[in-house]
Amino acid sequence: MQYAENILETIGETPLVKMNKLTADLPCLVLAKYETFNPGNSTKDRMALKMVEDAEAQGLIKPGGTIIEGTSGNTGMGLALAAIVKGYTMVCVISDKQSKEKIDILKAVGCEVVVCPTDVDPDDPESYYSTSKRLAKETPNSWYVNQYDNPSNAQAHFESTGPEIWDQTDGKVTHFICGVGTGGTISGVGNFLKSKNPDIKIWGVDTYGSVFKKYHETGIFDENEIYPYITEGIGEDILPENVDFKIIDGFTKVTDKDAAVYTRRLAREEGFFLGNSAGAAVKGLLHLKDKFTKDDVVVILFHDHGSRYINKMYNDEWMREKGFLE
Repeated sequence: MQYAENILETIGETPLVKMNKLTADLPCLVLAKYETFNPGNSTKDRMALKMVEDAEAQGLIKPGGTIIEGTSGNTGMGLALAAIVKGYTMVCVISDKQSKEKIDILKAVGCEVVVCPTDVDPDDPESYYSTSKRLAKETPNSWYVNQYDNPSNAQAHFESTGPEIWDQTDGKVTHFICGVGTGGTISGVGNFLKSKNPDIKIWGVDTYGSVFKKYHETGIFDENEIYPYITEGIGEDILPENVDFKIIDGFTKVTDKDAAVYTRRLAREEGFFLGNSAGAAVKGLLHLKDKFTKDDVVVILFHDHGSRYINKMYNDEWMREKGFLE
């Protein structure tokens, strides 16, 4: 008989799926690393489990303890699955710009959810960064995950996602593209792929209102780049330690409107029912059209599932309200 001992053993080994219609004008083969096949429906399951297991090995969390993390939703889900199997309590601190579905899903798997305002500075006491740290200090036998600076985040993708992409493309991958938030995915995958072939190009997709692109190009952390944006899961107003700028060849920025519109197009034209960052990633891919040749094999990573955005990008009324739908 073939079966997993628990849900955590089903993480990873997600498929590569060829893109067809939205990439018809590109000269290259485009393959989507379809991470929604993970049990928590996102790529964050990989690093969530790795961070928990490494914390256990280091004695940072004790039996019956509480895991506390600031999350846009997906890391919280991955951590919740680990907490359920391993017997921990899970507290997720989330910003109020995240979809209602994400909050409801976290509650459905037993998380306590604390909602914080989005439009405050990272060091503001009410920000979800500050609130997470405060709760960890106040809660006995707790562990603050800190996915932004936790090295196990990028290491998980170095050990699993990167090798999977290399093996699935038979080592023929020439470009890797994904949205950048904590930086763990692009840094872990990028470092692994470049260790196999230094000529592979690594491109990050950023959003307007985030600091990544300008910082990468100039080394300047420009606070004037920071303003509220709608796109979820990518971009930051801080510089996470997990973003390894040295291995990233470049960034391209995508508007909130393009991210939302292309998220819907992925569903209707490719049958890819995905989250908001996938639309941003596809538009970013199309921005880079002139960098590809007919011999290239481009892998684009799609982070999470469309079920978390039903009342946002997949809702006509919401789209019209934001000015994204005529």
